[in-house]
Amino acid sequence: MDPILLVVLPLLTLLAATAVTVARTRDLWAAAMLTGMYSFLGASWMTIMDAPDVAFTESAVGAGISTVLLLGTLAFTKNRKAKKTKSGVMPFVVVAVTGAALVYGTFDMPKYGDPHAPIQVYPQPNFVEKAVAEAPHIPNVITVVLASFRGYDTLGETTVIFTAGIAVLLLLRGKHTYVEVAKS
Repeated sequence: MDPILLVVLPLLTLLAATAVTVARTRDLWAAAMLTGMYSFLGASWMTIMDAPDVAFTESAVGAGISTVLLLGTLAFTKNRKAKKTKSGVMPFVVVAVTGAALVYGTFDMPKYGDPHAPIQVYPQPNFVEKAVAEAPHIPNVITVVLASFRGYDTLGETTVIFTAGIAVLLLLRGKHTYVEVAKS
């Protein structure tokens, strides 16, 4: 068995167990803590899969900022989830169909580390050499890649983060914001 699978499979099992526990718990403080743990486990998995930039973002936003915001929100609410009024089958059906579609979509993917995968077969540009050639006046290669080669992607990510920040600020203003918007 591949040694990386000996780490990844238990980690994915912990991720699934944490997700189920978050969905089943009624204590909101415990759910907030478990959500932070879930993000940390996800960041660990992404690090093992050689995606440190995504892992860093997940740990900073998911395990850090989101957990702090959830705990701050809990200071203004009750610490127990309201009793469930009705059971719905439809949410389960939507999640099952979406999950099945996502799993079906992975059947076409090459195996992890396959030397014949398209990313290995087709030559990729060397971004370090390309960055030095195209922007010799900028000393940081990461800045060149994010600002020049992936500018639209970075703009989109920045827009999403800005929009989320504005939404958080509006939520922190209080309930009167919703009343004012509804009257106008």
